[in-house]
Amino acid sequence: MNEAINQLRQKGNDITADEADAALAAILLHDIGHAPFSHALENTIAENISHEEISLLMMQVINRDMNGKLDMALEIFRNDYHKHFLHQLVSSQLDMDRLDYLIRDSFFTGVVEGAVGTARILNMLNVRDDRLVVEAKGIYSIEKFLIARRIMFWQVYSHKTCVAAEQMLVNTLRRAKELAMAGEELFASPSLQYFLYNKVDKARFVSDEKALRHYALFDDSDIMSALKIWAAHPDTILSVLSKSLINRAIFKTEILEHPLDESVYQNRIKEYCETFGINKYEASYFLSQNPVSVNTYTPKDDNINILYNNGTVKEISEVSDMLNISMLSKEVEKYYFCWMKIVS
Repeated sequence: MNEAINQLRQKGNDITADEADAALAAILLHDIGHAPFSHALENTIAENISHEEISLLMMQVINRDMNGKLDMALEIFRNDYHKHFLHQLVSSQLDMDRLDYLIRDSFFTGVVEGAVGTARILNMLNVRDDRLVVEAKGIYSIEKFLIARRIMFWQVYSHKTCVAAEQMLVNTLRRAKELAMAGEELFASPSLQYFLYNKVDKARFVSDEKALRHYALFDDSDIMSALKIWAAHPDTILSVLSKSLINRAIFKTEILEHPLDESVYQNRIKEYCETFGINKYEASYFLSQNPVSVNTYTPKDDNINILYNNGTVKEISEVSDMLNISMLSKEVEKYYFCWMKIVS
Protein backbone atom coordinates (compact mmCIF):
# COMPACT_ATOMS: atom_id res chain seq x y z
CA MET A 1 0.00 0.00 0.00
CA ASN A 2 2.81 2.36 0.86
CA GLU A 3 4.51 1.70 -2.49
CA ALA A 4 1.23 2.24 -4.36
CA ILE A 5 0.67 5.56 -2.61
CA ASN A 6 4.21 6.70 -3.42
CA GLN A 7 3.79 5.74 -7.09
CA LEU A 8 0.49 7.60 -7.36
CA ARG A 9 2.00 10.69 -5.73
CA GLN A 10 4.95 10.67 -8.14
CA LYS A 11 2.46 10.82 -11.01
CA GLY A 12 0.86 13.96 -9.65
CA ASN A 13 -2.08 12.48 -7.76
CA ASP A 14 -2.91 14.40 -4.60
CA ILE A 15 -2.78 12.19 -1.52
CA THR A 16 -2.28 14.05 1.73
CA ALA A 17 -0.30 12.69 4.67
CA ASP A 18 -3.53 12.10 6.58
CA GLU A 19 -5.06 10.24 3.63
CA ALA A 20 -1.96 8.07 3.28
CA ASP A 21 -2.04 7.20 6.99
CA ALA A 22 -5.76 6.43 6.78
CA ALA A 23 -5.30 4.19 3.72
CA LEU A 24 -2.47 2.31 5.46
CA ALA A 25 -4.62 1.84 8.57
CA ALA A 26 -7.54 0.63 6.46
CA ILE A 27 -5.47 -2.00 4.62
CA LEU A 28 -3.82 -3.08 7.87
CA LEU A 29 -7.17 -3.62 9.61
CA HIS A 30 -9.47 -4.62 6.76
CA ASP A 31 -9.25 -8.36 7.54
CA ILE A 32 -8.98 -8.12 11.32
CA GLY A 33 -12.39 -9.80 11.52
CA HIS A 34 -11.19 -13.15 10.17
CA ALA A 35 -11.98 -16.10 12.42
CA PRO A 36 -9.35 -18.72 13.31
CA PHE A 37 -8.44 -20.82 10.26
CA SER A 38 -9.56 -17.95 8.04
CA HIS A 39 -12.62 -18.59 5.85
CA ALA A 40 -13.13 -22.12 7.21
CA LEU A 41 -15.08 -20.93 10.24
CA GLU A 42 -17.00 -18.07 8.64
CA ASN A 43 -20.69 -18.56 9.51
CA THR A 44 -19.84 -21.58 11.70
CA ILE A 45 -19.17 -20.17 15.14
CA ALA A 46 -21.27 -17.08 14.38
CA GLU A 47 -24.29 -16.81 12.10
CA ASN A 48 -25.22 -14.46 9.28
CA ILE A 49 -22.26 -12.13 9.60
CA SER A 50 -19.21 -11.90 7.34
CA HIS A 51 -15.63 -11.28 8.42
CA GLU A 52 -15.80 -7.90 6.62
CA GLU A 53 -18.70 -6.85 8.82
CA ILE A 54 -16.85 -8.01 11.94
CA SER A 55 -13.76 -6.11 10.75
CA LEU A 56 -15.85 -2.95 10.52
CA LEU A 57 -17.29 -3.43 14.01
CA MET A 58 -13.82 -4.00 15.48
CA MET A 59 -12.42 -0.95 13.69
CA GLN A 60 -15.26 1.15 15.11
CA VAL A 61 -14.41 0.03 18.65
CA ILE A 62 -10.71 0.76 18.10
CA ASN A 63 -11.65 4.14 16.67
CA ARG A 64 -13.72 4.96 19.73
CA ASP A 65 -10.85 3.97 22.03
CA MET A 66 -8.48 6.13 19.94
CA ASN A 67 -10.78 9.17 20.07
CA GLY A 68 -11.68 9.16 16.40
CA LYS A 69 -8.21 8.73 14.89
CA LEU A 70 -9.58 6.12 12.49
CA ASP A 71 -12.45 8.27 11.20
CA MET A 72 -10.92 8.68 7.75
CA ALA A 73 -9.73 5.05 7.61
CA LEU A 74 -13.30 3.93 8.27
CA GLU A 75 -14.62 6.21 5.53
CA ILE A 76 -12.12 4.72 3.08
CA PHE A 77 -12.95 1.18 4.23
CA ARG A 78 -16.71 1.76 3.76
CA ASN A 79 -16.14 3.60 0.44
CA ASP A 80 -17.68 6.74 1.91
CA TYR A 81 -14.58 8.88 1.37
CA HIS A 82 -14.73 11.30 -1.56
CA LYS A 83 -11.57 9.87 -3.16
CA HIS A 84 -12.93 6.56 -4.39
CA PHE A 85 -9.57 5.27 -5.64
CA LEU A 86 -8.31 4.99 -2.06
CA HIS A 87 -11.04 2.45 -1.35
CA GLN A 88 -10.08 0.57 -4.51
CA LEU A 89 -6.57 0.18 -3.10
CA VAL A 90 -8.15 -1.50 -0.04
CA SER A 91 -10.91 -3.50 -1.71
CA SER A 92 -11.32 -4.11 -5.45
CA GLN A 93 -10.32 -6.59 -8.13
CA LEU A 94 -6.84 -5.09 -8.08
CA ASP A 95 -6.42 -4.24 -4.40
CA MET A 96 -3.21 -4.40 -2.41
CA ASP A 97 -4.40 -7.43 -0.45
CA ARG A 98 -4.66 -9.58 -3.58
CA LEU A 99 -1.29 -8.44 -4.88
CA ASP A 100 0.19 -9.35 -1.49
CA TYR A 101 -1.36 -12.75 -0.83
CA LEU A 102 -0.93 -14.14 -4.35
CA ILE A 103 2.83 -13.73 -4.39
CA ARG A 104 3.17 -14.79 -0.73
CA ASP A 105 1.00 -17.89 -1.08
CA SER A 106 2.69 -18.81 -4.35
CA PHE A 107 6.07 -18.72 -2.63
CA PHE A 108 5.09 -20.72 0.44
CA THR A 109 3.15 -23.39 -1.46
CA GLY A 110 5.67 -23.72 -4.28
CA VAL A 111 2.99 -23.12 -6.92
CA VAL A 112 5.16 -20.92 -9.13
CA GLU A 113 2.30 -20.26 -11.57
CA GLY A 114 0.73 -18.05 -8.90
CA ALA A 115 3.63 -15.58 -8.83
CA VAL A 116 2.72 -12.14 -10.17
CA GLY A 117 4.79 -9.11 -11.12
CA THR A 118 3.68 -7.03 -8.16
CA ALA A 119 6.36 -4.36 -8.55
CA ARG A 120 5.51 -3.91 -12.24
CA ILE A 121 1.78 -3.53 -11.50
CA LEU A 122 2.45 -1.01 -8.73
CA ASN A 123 4.65 1.02 -11.09
CA MET A 124 1.85 1.11 -13.67
CA LEU A 125 -0.90 2.33 -11.31
CA ASN A 126 -2.47 5.73 -11.89
CA VAL A 127 -5.76 7.57 -11.30
CA ARG A 128 -8.24 8.98 -13.83
CA ASP A 129 -11.62 10.46 -12.94
CA ASP A 130 -11.18 9.28 -9.35
CA ARG A 131 -10.76 5.67 -10.50
CA LEU A 132 -7.71 3.44 -10.23
CA VAL A 133 -6.27 2.62 -13.66
CA VAL A 134 -3.32 0.69 -15.01
CA GLU A 135 -1.12 2.29 -17.66
CA ALA A 136 -1.19 0.45 -21.00
CA LYS A 137 2.38 -0.80 -20.59
CA GLY A 138 1.11 -2.96 -17.72
CA ILE A 139 -1.55 -4.91 -19.66
CA TYR A 140 0.50 -8.11 -19.78
CA SER A 141 1.16 -7.96 -16.04
CA ILE A 142 -2.58 -7.66 -15.41
CA GLU A 143 -3.25 -10.64 -17.69
CA LYS A 144 -0.69 -12.66 -15.72
CA PHE A 145 -2.31 -11.50 -12.47
CA LEU A 146 -5.75 -12.73 -13.55
CA ILE A 147 -4.41 -16.08 -14.72
CA ALA A 148 -2.43 -16.47 -11.49
CA ARG A 149 -5.58 -15.87 -9.44
CA ARG A 150 -7.43 -18.59 -11.30
CA ILE A 151 -4.57 -21.08 -10.94
CA MET A 152 -4.13 -20.36 -7.22
CA PHE A 153 -7.84 -20.72 -6.56
CA TRP A 154 -8.08 -24.22 -8.02
CA GLN A 155 -4.59 -25.51 -7.17
CA VAL A 156 -4.30 -24.07 -3.65
CA TYR A 157 -7.35 -22.40 -2.11
CA SER A 158 -9.74 -25.07 -3.45
CA HIS A 159 -7.30 -27.96 -3.43
CA LYS A 160 -9.25 -31.07 -2.47
CA THR A 161 -7.25 -31.60 0.74
CA CYS A 162 -7.89 -28.01 1.83
CA VAL A 163 -11.61 -28.33 1.15
CA ALA A 164 -11.80 -31.67 2.96
CA ALA A 165 -9.93 -30.45 6.04
CA GLU A 166 -12.04 -27.29 6.23
CA GLN A 167 -15.25 -29.30 5.96
CA MET A 168 -14.09 -31.65 8.73
CA LEU A 169 -13.38 -28.68 10.98
CA VAL A 170 -16.74 -27.10 10.18
CA ASN A 171 -18.58 -30.37 10.90
CA THR A 172 -16.68 -30.83 14.16
CA LEU A 173 -17.60 -27.38 15.43
CA ARG A 174 -21.19 -27.80 14.26
CA ARG A 175 -21.41 -30.98 16.33
CA ALA A 176 -19.77 -29.32 19.33
CA LYS A 177 -22.22 -26.42 19.10
CA GLU A 178 -25.15 -28.82 18.80
CA LEU A 179 -24.05 -30.69 21.93
CA ALA A 180 -23.36 -27.48 23.84
CA MET A 181 -26.76 -25.99 23.04
CA ALA A 182 -28.34 -29.26 24.26
CA GLY A 183 -26.62 -28.79 27.62
CA GLU A 184 -23.65 -31.11 27.15
CA GLU A 185 -20.56 -30.01 29.09
CA LEU A 186 -17.60 -29.55 26.74
CA PHE A 187 -14.03 -28.50 27.35
CA ALA A 188 -13.43 -25.08 25.82
CA SER A 189 -11.48 -21.90 26.44
CA PRO A 190 -13.62 -18.99 27.69
CA SER A 191 -13.80 -17.46 24.20
CA LEU A 192 -14.69 -20.71 22.45
CA GLN A 193 -17.18 -21.49 25.21
CA TYR A 194 -18.94 -18.19 24.60
CA PHE A 195 -19.56 -19.07 20.94
CA LEU A 196 -20.51 -22.68 21.64
CA TYR A 197 -23.06 -21.93 24.36
CA ASN A 198 -24.65 -18.81 22.88
CA LYS A 199 -26.47 -18.01 19.67
CA VAL A 200 -24.16 -15.38 18.22
CA ASP A 201 -25.34 -13.57 15.10
CA LYS A 202 -24.99 -10.12 13.58
CA ALA A 203 -27.52 -8.59 15.96
CA ARG A 204 -25.59 -9.89 18.96
CA PHE A 205 -22.28 -8.59 17.65
CA VAL A 206 -23.85 -5.16 17.22
CA SER A 207 -25.66 -5.07 20.58
CA ASP A 208 -23.20 -6.88 22.86
CA GLU A 209 -19.57 -5.80 22.84
CA LYS A 210 -18.74 -8.92 24.84
CA ALA A 211 -19.11 -10.86 21.59
CA LEU A 212 -16.41 -8.75 19.94
CA ARG A 213 -14.10 -9.06 22.95
CA HIS A 214 -14.36 -12.85 22.94
CA TYR A 215 -13.93 -12.90 19.17
CA ALA A 216 -10.76 -10.81 19.41
CA LEU A 217 -9.26 -13.31 21.89
CA PHE A 218 -10.30 -16.31 19.80
CA ASP A 219 -7.48 -17.94 17.81
CA ASP A 220 -6.21 -21.24 16.38
CA SER A 221 -4.93 -22.48 19.76
CA ASP A 222 -8.46 -22.36 21.21
CA ILE A 223 -9.57 -24.76 18.48
CA MET A 224 -6.54 -27.07 18.57
CA SER A 225 -6.58 -27.51 22.37
CA ALA A 226 -10.30 -28.27 22.28
CA LEU A 227 -9.86 -30.88 19.53
CA LYS A 228 -7.25 -32.73 21.63
CA ILE A 229 -9.68 -33.02 24.54
CA TRP A 230 -12.75 -33.70 22.40
CA ALA A 231 -10.93 -36.67 20.82
CA ALA A 232 -11.73 -38.59 24.04
CA HIS A 233 -15.32 -37.34 24.38
CA PRO A 234 -18.02 -40.03 24.71
CA ASP A 235 -19.99 -38.60 21.77
CA THR A 236 -18.95 -40.73 18.80
CA ILE A 237 -19.33 -37.97 16.20
CA LEU A 238 -17.31 -35.37 18.10
CA SER A 239 -14.58 -37.79 19.17
CA VAL A 240 -14.08 -39.44 15.77
CA LEU A 241 -13.95 -36.13 13.90
CA SER A 242 -11.63 -34.51 16.47
CA LYS A 243 -9.28 -37.50 16.55
CA SER A 244 -9.19 -37.64 12.76
CA LEU A 245 -8.25 -33.96 12.53
CA ILE A 246 -5.53 -34.31 15.17
CA ASN A 247 -4.11 -37.35 13.35
CA ARG A 248 -4.56 -35.77 9.91
CA ALA A 249 -6.86 -38.55 8.74
CA ILE A 250 -8.57 -36.15 6.34
CA PHE A 251 -11.78 -36.91 4.45
CA LYS A 252 -11.31 -38.50 1.05
CA THR A 253 -12.49 -36.25 -1.78
CA GLU A 254 -13.90 -36.63 -5.26
CA ILE A 255 -14.25 -33.60 -7.53
CA LEU A 256 -17.31 -33.96 -9.75
CA GLU A 257 -18.81 -32.00 -12.59
CA HIS A 258 -22.35 -32.77 -11.40
CA PRO A 259 -24.01 -33.43 -8.03
CA LEU A 260 -23.35 -36.88 -6.60
CA ASP A 261 -25.84 -39.64 -7.29
CA GLU A 262 -28.15 -39.96 -4.26
CA SER A 263 -27.65 -43.73 -4.04
CA VAL A 264 -23.89 -43.30 -3.51
CA TYR A 265 -24.56 -40.78 -0.74
CA GLN A 266 -27.05 -43.07 0.98
CA ASN A 267 -24.69 -46.07 0.75
CA ARG A 268 -22.05 -44.07 2.63
CA ILE A 269 -24.62 -43.06 5.24
CA LYS A 270 -25.62 -46.71 5.72
CA GLU A 271 -21.97 -47.73 6.13
CA TYR A 272 -21.43 -45.18 8.91
CA CYS A 273 -24.65 -46.18 10.68
CA GLU A 274 -23.55 -49.81 10.75
CA THR A 275 -19.93 -49.09 11.68
CA PHE A 276 -20.56 -46.63 14.51
CA GLY A 277 -24.05 -47.62 15.63
CA ILE A 278 -25.48 -44.18 14.92
CA ASN A 279 -28.55 -42.82 13.11
CA LYS A 280 -28.68 -41.30 9.63
CA TYR A 281 -28.61 -37.72 10.88
CA GLU A 282 -25.50 -38.37 12.96
CA ALA A 283 -23.87 -40.21 10.06
CA SER A 284 -24.26 -37.10 7.89
CA TYR A 285 -21.43 -35.47 9.88
CA PHE A 286 -18.98 -37.88 8.26
CA LEU A 287 -19.47 -36.63 4.72
CA SER A 288 -20.38 -33.55 2.75
CA GLN A 289 -21.13 -32.42 -0.76
CA ASN A 290 -20.48 -28.76 -1.46
CA PRO A 291 -20.40 -26.84 -4.73
CA VAL A 292 -17.29 -24.69 -5.13
CA SER A 293 -17.47 -21.91 -7.68
CA VAL A 294 -15.22 -19.14 -8.93
CA ASN A 295 -15.18 -16.45 -11.55
CA THR A 296 -11.75 -14.88 -11.76
CA TYR A 297 -12.85 -11.50 -13.07
CA THR A 298 -16.21 -9.82 -12.54
CA PRO A 299 -16.49 -6.55 -14.52
CA LYS A 300 -19.85 -5.67 -12.93
CA ASP A 301 -18.17 -5.49 -9.51
CA ASP A 302 -15.26 -3.18 -10.20
CA ASN A 303 -13.57 -2.93 -13.57
CA ILE A 304 -9.84 -3.13 -14.15
CA ASN A 305 -9.31 -0.17 -16.46
CA ILE A 306 -6.38 0.47 -18.80
CA LEU A 307 -5.08 4.01 -19.41
CA TYR A 308 -3.61 4.83 -22.85
CA ASN A 309 -1.11 7.57 -23.72
CA ASN A 310 -3.80 9.62 -25.44
CA GLY A 311 -5.81 9.72 -22.21
CA THR A 312 -8.50 7.20 -23.17
CA VAL A 313 -9.49 4.56 -20.65
CA LYS A 314 -10.74 1.11 -21.64
CA GLU A 315 -11.83 -1.87 -19.58
CA ILE A 316 -9.37 -4.81 -19.71
CA SER A 317 -11.78 -7.14 -21.55
CA GLU A 318 -11.95 -4.66 -24.45
CA VAL A 319 -8.22 -4.48 -25.03
CA SER A 320 -6.66 -7.78 -24.01
CA ASP A 321 -5.39 -9.62 -27.11
CA MET A 322 -4.30 -12.62 -25.08
CA LEU A 323 -7.12 -13.46 -22.71
CA ASN A 324 -10.69 -14.41 -23.29
CA ILE A 325 -11.94 -12.29 -20.42
CA SER A 326 -15.47 -13.57 -20.94
CA MET A 327 -14.19 -17.03 -20.02
CA LEU A 328 -12.48 -15.71 -16.91
CA SER A 329 -15.73 -13.94 -16.00
CA LYS A 330 -17.74 -17.14 -16.39
CA GLU A 331 -18.58 -18.83 -13.10
CA VAL A 332 -17.07 -22.31 -12.95
CA GLU A 333 -18.72 -24.69 -10.50
CA LYS A 334 -17.43 -28.04 -9.27
CA TYR A 335 -18.85 -30.41 -6.68
CA TYR A 336 -16.60 -31.66 -3.90
CA PHE A 337 -17.82 -34.90 -2.36
CA CYS A 338 -15.90 -35.49 0.88
CA TRP A 339 -16.30 -38.56 3.06
CA MET A 340 -14.58 -40.35 5.92
CA LYS A 341 -12.81 -43.55 5.00
CA ILE A 342 -13.58 -46.47 7.31
CA VAL A 343 -10.39 -48.18 8.40
CA SER A 344 -11.05 -51.88 8.93
